[in-house]
Amino acid sequence: MASQLDMFGVPSNAPVTKPVRKPKATSKRLGLKDVSEDDIARHLEMTGRYRILRQIRPRDVCESPRPGFPLIGAIVDTETTGLNKGEDEVIEIGVIAFRFNPEGQVGDVIDVYSSLHQPSRPIPSEITALTGITDEMVRGRSINLDALERIVLPADLIIAHNAGFDRPFCERLSHVFASKPWACSNEEVDWKGRGFEGTKLGYLINQAGFFHNGHRAVDDCFALLEVLLQPGLHELTPFAELYRASQRERVRIWAEYSPFDKKDVLKARGYRWSGGEGATPKAWWTEVDAELFDSEIKYLEAEIYNRSDVDLTSRRLTAVDRFKG
Repeated sequence: MASQLDMFGVPSNAPVTKPVRKPKATSKRLGLKDVSEDDIARHLEMTGRYRILRQIRPRDVCESPRPGFPLIGAIVDTETTGLNKGEDEVIEIGVIAFRFNPEGQVGDVIDVYSSLHQPSRPIPSEITALTGITDEMVRGRSINLDALERIVLPADLIIAHNAGFDRPFCERLSHVFASKPWACSNEEVDWKGRGFEGTKLGYLINQAGFFHNGHRAVDDCFALLEVLLQPGLHELTPFAELYRASQRERVRIWAEYSPFDKKDVLKARGYRWSGGEGATPKAWWTEVDAELFDSEIKYLEAEIYNRSDVDLTSRRLTAVDRFKG
């Protein structure tokens, strides 16, 4: 009798064959037994379908630094109870010191200091949410100024990612910060020209191919160091660019009594507003390289004041003077 066909055209009395199951892929079958994590990461990246972020690991402190790096840089980061430089307090500080040469090439990490600090008032909840630092964590803790100053005193350059914020807080902690040259890795590196979409440390870390535990002071210091050492397609590393920028004399110009309807023009040119704190004028201001001072004054005369007899307040600055509160 003819076999009855099922709905797929297969005889109903045909012998049933089980599908052949392929063996599960194992690291041994895939030949990965002796393959390193870096090899796997490179293979995935080469496909063009994956982007690998590598965890930033703190560099070891070298007790016998390599010769040829006579200068000392110190990266500093602070966590504070708020943004008010006169009233808020440091609740954590991190510093890493490293050797470098006049060309901006970096040698070894030579020292690290990190400490929590109990402020005089409870830590605001929004600061705890941002930093993860609680009142319990800082209770009874204090910054050892002797240990901190031992790192800072020999430094030829202090680096912070927001030096205008960190420097005033550091100077309140110790006078040794006041006489040091400072550099700001946020302002004094052309990150946009290097292909980065933003200047916040988190953006820079991720776009450089890393991740880390952010918003803890010493972790941010090590993260910034790694980002500053990534050359990308440039001949100079960001650190070398930063060091060169710190060596240039700058001039700060206050566009006093500028017409109100020109504020958007000034803002678009990079001017920032000063509320007249301390002895500074209440006006829009900018900083330019010293050799560009005359051309900036001519721009202001022609485009902002529409006259050639303006007498504006200006101040020449070196890295020792910049970023003070």
